[in-house]
Amino acid sequence: MLKNKENLLIYFENSIDRVKRLTAITEEQWRTPIAEGKWSIAEIVGHLIPWDRYITEQRLPFLLRDKDLPNSPDVNQLNQQAATLSRMKTKGEIIEEFIANRRKLIIAINNIPVEIWEKEFMIGSSTLTLYNYLLGIIEHDEHHFEQIQSALKVSS
Repeated sequence: MLKNKENLLIYFENSIDRVKRLTAITEEQWRTPIAEGKWSIAEIVGHLIPWDRYITEQRLPFLLRDKDLPNSPDVNQLNQQAATLSRMKTKGEIIEEFIANRRKLIIAINNIPVEIWEKEFMIGSSTLTLYNYLLGIIEHDEHHFEQIQSALKVSS
C-alpha cells in the first residue's frame, strides 16, 4: 500500500509542475474557452482549487477520525462559483492558489497512516478505499489536463 501512496504523491507533485508551466501561456490562451460552451483554462484550473480544499478539509479529517462524512457540496454550484471567481482573478493568483491548496493536499495525504489506506468507507452508495477515492480525483484532474493540452495544441 505504501507504493500506491507514493505514486499518488508523485502524481500530485507533478500536477503542480503542470500548472506552473501554464504561466508561460498567453493571457488570450488562458482566458479563451477551450471549446464553444466550455470553460477557459483559467476556469478549469480555478475549479480544481475548491475541490482540493474540500478533500483536505472535509474528507480526509473525517476519514482519519472514523467519523461520518459530511454531505458533499452541490457539484454544479461549487464549480460555477469557482469559475466565476476565476474570471475575476489574475493568472498568477489562480496558479498560486492552486499550488498552495495542492501542497496542503499533498501534506495531508502524506500524513495519512497506513491502516487508513486499506479501510473501506461509504460515499453515498459507493464503498471505497482512500486509494480508490484519490484515484478518482486523479482521473478528474487528468480529464481536465487533457482538455488543457488539447486546447493549447489548437491555439498554437
